[in-house]
Amino acid sequence: MHRTAPRLARILACAAVPVMLVATGCSDDSGSKKKTTASPSQAATPSPSATMKAATFGKLPEVCKTVDEKSVDKLVPSAKKKEGEALPATAPNDSASCFWNGLNGEDAKDLQYRSLTISLKRFSADPTLGSGEKLAGTYVGQRTTKATTEDGAKDAKTDKVSGIGDEANSVAADYRKDDDDYRNAIVVTRTANVVITVKYTGAGFQGAKNPDAGDLMKNAQDAAKEAVASIAAANKK
Repeated sequence: MHRTAPRLARILACAAVPVMLVATGCSDDSGSKKKTTASPSQAATPSPSATMKAATFGKLPEVCKTVDEKSVDKLVPSAKKKEGEALPATAPNDSASCFWNGLNGEDAKDLQYRSLTISLKRFSADPTLGSGEKLAGTYVGQRTTKATTEDGAKDAKTDKVSGIGDEANSVAADYRKDDDDYRNAIVVTRTANVVITVKYTGAGFQGAKNPDAGDLMKNAQDAAKEAVASIAAANKK
């Protein structure tokens, strides 16, 4: 009878502090300690991010400086703003775009419109979704699909492109707007964990001949190559 109260108190104490079992154990009335082991749920598990590859590129360059003035002069003659117009962005180190446009021609019969948009999107590793490179690769496919119907275009032609970043796709399409015919040359390319989208548009106004689709695409690809190089340059240590 004299041992009942101390024994009950000891049992309740052990039940109330299970964390201490691993460190010290709780003894029975005989003074021997009961061995305890951590359950599978208590065992330490490595964090998914501990072994995940860190993103190659940690920042984006100034988006309006991904192509130089010489390239702007070639791609968008008589650009309204040669320095480009940065589009609104809530997180410019993760997503940013710049836009140039202009109308060029010596007379009304040779009015040529050109616009250029360069967009950058950077991906960081996500423990549940994968590395930045993997996420960027998925986005390349999504952005390419979107480009095939951009501006209401139909019958777009999509191709794989080599020699630009780690992977690249091109999309060529025509569309009509406000009684004028336009041509898009879009390049979507990935360099490590950054996706670059170059959209180059041309049109001939007031009866002027539309630009050659092949020339438009070559210029778009040249701009994409320059943008890829700017990503690497901005991340040099």
